[in-house]
Amino acid sequence: MEVYGGVEAGGTKFVCAIGNDAGELIKITQFPTTTPAETIGKTIAFFLEQELPLKAIGIGAFGPLDINPGSPFFGTITSTPKANWRNTNLLGSIEKGVGVPVVLDTDVNAAAFGEYCWGNARDLDTFVYLTIGTGIGGGAMVNGKLLHGLLHPEMGHIKVQRHSQDDVFNGICPYHGDCLEGLASGAALESRWGMKAEQLPADHPAWIAESFYLAQGIVHLIYILSPQRVILGGGVMHQKFLFNRIRSQVLNMLNNYIQSDKILKEIDTYIVSPSLGDEVGILGAIALAVNKFGEIIL
Repeated sequence: MEVYGGVEAGGTKFVCAIGNDAGELIKITQFPTTTPAETIGKTIAFFLEQELPLKAIGIGAFGPLDINPGSPFFGTITSTPKANWRNTNLLGSIEKGVGVPVVLDTDVNAAAFGEYCWGNARDLDTFVYLTIGTGIGGGAMVNGKLLHGLLHPEMGHIKVQRHSQDDVFNGICPYHGDCLEGLASGAALESRWGMKAEQLPADHPAWIAESFYLAQGIVHLIYILSPQRVILGGGVMHQKFLFNRIRSQVLNMLNNYIQSDKILKEIDTYIVSPSLGDEVGILGAIALAVNKFGEIIL
């Protein structure tokens, strides 16, 4: 059995695991994201301690990232708000430290790919995965290929119309203020209301604006990418009552313009949670490694 490594490199924590090409996890650990030297050092140490030889490692990382193989800065975290991580060569450091091939993509593209291989995007060729957690990000597959382009998608920074109850909230994004991430991320909810998402009751007015913002983002993506499904993950979406509120807002905003039964009659199976749950990111990272160096063919 061939064994692969995965790294879910988040701004708050790193998750490291080993697994196989069937999407089965063999060992997993996590630790806080601190300095690059300490965090990458712990990542390398985890893989070097494993008894089973690794064929390759996949990384899904926070960004922005340089994922252009022709760039001199390929594999580097670039203009991240986490200042001490700027210009960190994540791919090169782990590849050199562990001594096996490494593939890198955004954390959300990795999660999207995990759902494509083993989750709610199987048998689809065009879909969107959004994570609504501390920040907001999105990955997409279009016509059977993960979407990259000039750099990579930054769906969390879509401009959205403000809800009337947020007319005095500046938003928390240091670049844009009131983009989707600035207004609807977990960090934005905590800044706006003084409580984490999981502490806000279902009848709190925060969720009125939250569903309004997230529905806007989804509607934009429906118009632009025409996804066959939209998958919503991340800690904020642990509040399961949000799904029906978002679905309702999406239907209202589309106003019957998109004439597809998938939306008009089957919205409950069109906007869904990841079937891989909280392991979607780390399984997606492993899936990236299997795809590039193993038997999954994208």
